[in-house]
Amino acid sequence: MTRPIVVVGAGMASARLVEGLVARGLGDRVTMLGEERQPPYNRILLSAVLEGSHRPGALALRSQEWYADHGVDLRLGTRVVDIHRDRPEGRRTVELADRQELPYEQVVLATGSIPTLPPIRGLVQVDGRLHPKVHAFRSLEDCARLLDALPTARSAAIVGGGLLGLQVARALSVRGLRTEVVEGGDHLLRSQVDETAGQVLARSLRRCGTEIYLGARAVRLTTAGLRLDNGYTLDTDLVILCAGGRPHANLARRAGLTVRRGVLVDDRLCSVDDDRVYAVGDCAEACSDAYGGQPHGFVPPAWEQAGVLAARLAGEDARYGGHRLVARLRATDLEVAVLGDPRHEPGEIVEVSNPIAGTHRRLVMRAGRIVAGTLVGDLSRIGTITQHFDKGTVLGVREAGALLLPDPAPEGTPGGMADLPDDAEVCACAGVSAGRIRACVSLAEVREITRATTGCGGCSSTVRSVLEAGAAVGVRLAGERREAVRKTSPSR
Repeated sequence: MTRPIVVVGAGMASARLVEGLVARGLGDRVTMLGEERQPPYNRILLSAVLEGSHRPGALALRSQEWYADHGVDLRLGTRVVDIHRDRPEGRRTVELADRQELPYEQVVLATGSIPTLPPIRGLVQVDGRLHPKVHAFRSLEDCARLLDALPTARSAAIVGGGLLGLQVARALSVRGLRTEVVEGGDHLLRSQVDETAGQVLARSLRRCGTEIYLGARAVRLTTAGLRLDNGYTLDTDLVILCAGGRPHANLARRAGLTVRRGVLVDDRLCSVDDDRVYAVGDCAEACSDAYGGQPHGFVPPAWEQAGVLAARLAGEDARYGGHRLVARLRATDLEVAVLGDPRHEPGEIVEVSNPIAGTHRRLVMRAGRIVAGTLVGDLSRIGTITQHFDKGTVLGVREAGALLLPDPAPEGTPGGMADLPDDAEVCACAGVSAGRIRACVSLAEVREITRATTGCGGCSSTVRSVLEAGAAVGVRLAGERREAVRKTSPSR
């Protein structure tokens, strides 16, 4: 059977793409190639496995049988070494490490990103392997290796104070380890939030037992510990590398495609050099800043790109117009949401901060509309704020401030979710509204039908609350109907 669509990579973006192709009846035309030996899984929830709140098997986006049942040729433990775009007689092939070549009509690069190795002396041994104390944290295999090391460890130093670093720090702290975060910038989450929000986060982490070293860089790993450039040496049993990553674009370079940070693509997600080569997710870079610019590292844009590309490969004239980013941090006792680019978006600032309570809320407003925002510590209004952000709602002079106050839940409803409008977006990753969730009868049905909660996981509590509120309202209405029937029924 000819399989003209070859997808290189088996991560979250490629899984979403293949789901879109299957939904359009194209599953039997797809070959999916993944280097890891597990079917595509939710990489964002690795910290939940590290924490112990999720089993590794619970991260699978689809089972291996699902792909087989829908005709997809899923090949795991398979490495692609070359893409040959100009074989004799017009043949185009993808070459595997075992020298097998697969013909293609369209090839999709969904290779994601690879961790950045910081310039710390002593991380790598003379044999080229990482020091036994040192751990990357990108895959289930990395997570399993780190879990194996925990029984004999009492402390861990996390290099990097971004989203992943904070998740790992909190997970290890929950496990009982003494944790320390080393961040070269002047505050945590410096790529996403301002200094005030970073200070609130640092205070919350310290309250949970994590020490923070800001404006410091790790320079050397010695027998005494991890040495910082400020003169401190951290006596630590583990060093976790969470200092970011870079697009995995080596295949594209070898194939002669234009690569800046990522594979350069147009609004069709097509390489600017070859209209039979596409790229989505962390390895892709838009040639126009108007619809995405540099690689983003978040789930929602990758999934939106995957949806657009599935439509294009099915013959539809779909184009990627960019994504208004909503990012969530999932970690026990840490709640963070970022809308747009609050650090750089110009506008008027509406802000409410309570460092003692561990909350900070900041909206960037322009012409009465929310154009960016940061919420730390209290996400009770995230659904309504996201709805206004996505729709560009013009708010009244007092409405923006009111949105930053705690959400008073109506009596008898969990978190006020009964009042959330049906068109309010609850899951930013999959673009799922409250109404679509209310149409489901269980969390399992929500995941299967809408794919909500299978992305960053940050919406899980909100989805549960919407379901619970719907059930509570249903019970209340049923009770009111029974009472009305009783009152109108003739007495016996």
